[in-house]
Amino acid sequence: MIFVQSARHFSTVRFTRPDSSLRRRRFRARSSLPFGTEKANYYRELEAAVDVVERACALCVDIQSSVLQRRVVEKTDQTPVTVADFGVQALVSLELGKRFPLIPLVAEEDSAFVRSNKLVEPVLNAVLDKSSCGENPWTANEVLEAIDRGGPEGFAFGTQPATYWVLDPIDGTKGFVKGNPALYVLTLLWNTTWMFYAKMPYSWTQCFVDGSCIMEEARFSIPDSDVWESFPLSSLFRSTNADSIDKGEILLVKSCCGSLSKYMMVASGVVSLHMQRVKVHRVTKAWDHVVGIICVHEAGGKVTDWKGDELNLAADEVGRRNIYPSGGILATNGTCITGF
Repeated sequence: MIFVQSARHFSTVRFTRPDSSLRRRRFRARSSLPFGTEKANYYRELEAAVDVVERACALCVDIQSSVLQRRVVEKTDQTPVTVADFGVQALVSLELGKRFPLIPLVAEEDSAFVRSNKLVEPVLNAVLDKSSCGENPWTANEVLEAIDRGGPEGFAFGTQPATYWVLDPIDGTKGFVKGNPALYVLTLLWNTTWMFYAKMPYSWTQCFVDGSCIMEEARFSIPDSDVWESFPLSSLFRSTNADSIDKGEILLVKSCCGSLSKYMMVASGVVSLHMQRVKVHRVTKAWDHVVGIICVHEAGGKVTDWKGDELNLAADEVGRRNIYPSGGILATNGTCITGF
């Protein structure tokens, strides 16, 4: 294993609390993994990721069942956020920072919003209830620092390949607050190479993309906020959601909320191709896509920008928070992209 070498790049927030006082864990990652240590080069990292995501899932389930805890606050970019978003980021940061203090975290939130909206106490309580800190519980300051460990000021990368975790605390917050299922996702990039991800780990299923190889047989999806007429293919094909497709039409499948769910639809063979346009004045965030890209690749598909180039996750040299796809993003089954 090769860790980032330059000490001056590391965040000043370090997690070195000893494990000697750990209480008996409520969730055991080892029972969730469908293979032994000999089957994975990074088994320790995967085991830790699954363990902390299971804890995060339990945190979210508890908050989702509480009307008071579930209240939504709107950020400056008009996106919704809840106690669960901050609680998950703090919990993941604390648990992984304790086990792998040299691997930085890239995540969506920072603590300034928690402080200004008086969310410190509920976030702290949510984290302590699911953490493995035992008889020495984390303090409010430690939880806030843990959130900032994944924030924009938490780490500076540079031009060299780097190893880091990427976290989207909750993908699909709007659905989450309505009581719908959501994704809690985490991935590890090893020297900026795809490694693995963990999400909703109560069961394991190997997925495969569908086999459609011509446009007329393919099933498409686009973001909920877009219309088919805004995409280049609309000049060649009309969209329909009917069972029977006429000449000059393509089947447009309705997708659920959350950025990553669209990738899951491609990876599981529900759709053949998902198209997303780059929005003016809106930056494409790494945590909205990284896990989904891994899922599509592992299922036999392909993810590129609209020019057909792979997405460059290191284009944002300092923070590794933003990606810059040319035109937009295509997630496909790997065969119908030729027709596109």
